[in-house]
Amino acid sequence: MFILSNFLLAVAQALNLVLWMYMWIIIGRAVISWVNPDPSNPIVRFLYSATEPLLYRVRRAIPIFAGGIDFSAMIVLIAIYFLQSFLVRSLIDLATGLR
Repeated sequence: MFILSNFLLAVAQALNLVLWMYMWIIIGRAVISWVNPDPSNPIVRFLYSATEPLLYRVRRAIPIFAGGIDFSAMIVLIAIYFLQSFLVRSLIDLATGLR
């Protein structure tokens, strides 16, 4: 059972790392949107291509318009925090219980 426990622990840690990196990519996209970025800049293109598919789905599913402010990034950050608190923590607890 320790092999399954170690596997679940590794999956939980990898998922936590991916969620953490994506959270910072979303934050970077939000900060970039406050200024007038050059769309041909490779960093700006990466931030937009990495985040736009998810943010577009959130905007389409939950159309929140409050004076032209886009809250989709905040909703995604809350979802990432929830996944880190619930899913990752549950996988870690399950892995610990299997030992």
